[in-house]
Amino acid sequence: MATLGRITTEAAPLSGTAAPSWRPALIALTLALAAWAALFATEIAAAIRVWNSSTAYNHCWLILPIAAWLAWQRRHRLASLAPEPAPLFALAAIPGTLAWLAAERLGVMEGRQLVAMGLFWVIVLAVLGWRFALAFAGPLAYLIFLVPFGGFAVAPLQHITAWLIERGLILAGITHFIDGLMIETTAGMFHVAEACAGLRFIIAALAFGALYALVIFRSPWRRLIVMALALAVPILANGVRAWGIIVVAEYLGSAEAAAADHIIYGWGFFSVVILLMILAGLPFREDASPPAVPRFPSRPGTRARPAILAAALVLAVGLAAAGPGAAAALAYQGGGPREVPLRLAAVPGCATAEDGALDCGGVRISARALVFSPRASWSEVAAARWRLAGSSDTDLTFGVPIPGGGTWRGRQADDGPVPASTATAAWLDGRAVGDGIGTRAAQARNSLTGGTARPVLVAVRSEPGAALPAARERALFQAVLLAQEGAVAEAARLSRGE
Repeated sequence: MATLGRITTEAAPLSGTAAPSWRPALIALTLALAAWAALFATEIAAAIRVWNSSTAYNHCWLILPIAAWLAWQRRHRLASLAPEPAPLFALAAIPGTLAWLAAERLGVMEGRQLVAMGLFWVIVLAVLGWRFALAFAGPLAYLIFLVPFGGFAVAPLQHITAWLIERGLILAGITHFIDGLMIETTAGMFHVAEACAGLRFIIAALAFGALYALVIFRSPWRRLIVMALALAVPILANGVRAWGIIVVAEYLGSAEAAAADHIIYGWGFFSVVILLMILAGLPFREDASPPAVPRFPSRPGTRARPAILAAALVLAVGLAAAGPGAAAALAYQGGGPREVPLRLAAVPGCATAEDGALDCGGVRISARALVFSPRASWSEVAAARWRLAGSSDTDLTFGVPIPGGGTWRGRQADDGPVPASTATAAWLDGRAVGDGIGTRAAQARNSLTGGTARPVLVAVRSEPGAALPAARERALFQAVLLAQEGAVAEAARLSRGE
């Protein structure tokens, strides 16, 4: 009891009365993190946009307060620690900054954000030392949930959900037909949309599972088991939830009635699943044991020398800045994209207007190309695609083959009385390409080695002037896309730098 009392009394550094040995280190850390925030402002702003725009990541606003609370719960550990800056640990930023530059050239924002978080940890490690980083590993690691990662898993999760639904329908003996992500039963047609993939449940479950594991358990193995369950259970539960909607539709006789507000019902179902996971873990809890103390306390009399502290600060920030500096130099050489209007070929029922757009009985369909610099990264192309096509996870998505290879990626919005569709496709060096790692790597090489090929993004958009059945508007839009051999050839020519 006396030891715990002494620890509580000395736990001052996080309570506003930092011991003299901590003040210089905390000032240096504040300066380093301010520089880090300035260097990676683009990544931070992109993350905040996703937090605001996607329901899968709204909970990210809670991560910083939770991490701060976790750190406060461990404040007693500071009594046996002293800042031990180590410039050598700043060298860990070298592979980090190279990885950031690779992610920037590949156009992978999630990669840039994950590496930026890794560089944050390197700065903390270099300025405060490995003993501090180890003692506060839990709160520091929890900050990973500030990164809105997982978007790449939406398509696989959609197919996993469709597979689980099919297995459930077979077991229930319900007559059905499945074509990709479209499921038809006697009650109607169901589409496994992006919102049905379960990503929002999985990400929230992982964040909650990590908090639960850090608070309730001490054993690393039990914490790993909790995290594994936090990943697997929501995937399975989401498939059961989606299957249940179809089963209910069979009894109600209406797909629309069963699917109404299914996202809200989904959160209720998800809350029950999380509650069951909490109850299942309580018999194995370990939070009744005394608070853990650092396994490796600082040696008595340890103090941070100003010269070493300054070296750790400058080296960590300087190495972290190398990647953004190189990217800024390439962006300066390239400049912004150039917009080129495209003339669309007419199809039966449509007439070509003077500006090259089509007038299809009150539906206007237009196209334009964005021609990027050879020095551009694929992130610019991806950002432009997101801006032009939108990213609502409730839209109906479809693909239309491009003559000669490739696919138009189409979306039909469902957030208004008038359905409207948008399709995008990209070209590089004369070929229609996707957003895969091969394309991104090819443009990264092109940008770094002085190539002349140019990424080209083409966006085709419909603007219905009056209410039109969604299926009819989509069929018209797809027919127009299939007829655009001339626009495809022009996009290929532009991408060769001609």
